[in-house]
Amino acid sequence: MNILDRLLGHDTWTTRQLLLACQHLTNDDLDRVFEIDHGTLRHTFVHLIDNMETWTDLMAGREPQERTGEAIPDLLSRLGTISREFTQLARRIEAEGREDDCFLDTLDQPPVRKTFGGGIGHVLTHNMHHRAQIMFLMERLGLTDHIEGDLLTWESTSFGWR
Repeated sequence: MNILDRLLGHDTWTTRQLLLACQHLTNDDLDRVFEIDHGTLRHTFVHLIDNMETWTDLMAGREPQERTGEAIPDLLSRLGTISREFTQLARRIEAEGREDDCFLDTLDQPPVRKTFGGGIGHVLTHNMHHRAQIMFLMERLGLTDHIEGDLLTWESTSFGWR
């Protein structure tokens, strides 16, 4: 398994585990406002998944589409769909050696050319940043028994490597 497959697998698995850990929370808990970036667990999860959807659309040469569904089951479904699409796109770009080729980010005005490798890396690091915020918010709500979210734990859990 190469580094890209490790990063993609870890990214999806970790976000999914955090969503699953929050599925029993009430709407009041999911929407409790804290003084941090997007303010609530729900908004942070939605932002993370929206971001994956938007960047995948941009790198695929599509106009970004607005998707709906903000309940935990909806977010799990959206994550599953976009993770598969993002993974297929990233693997294809890598297989074709196109990491340094560019796509057009039409959300910037004026539109800006960005590399596929940079776009892929941005999605993965952006997600990790917001997962750290999600873990902080979970702890503020009393959910302290959650995964750490590191790659080695994912690898060990997924493959039983020690």
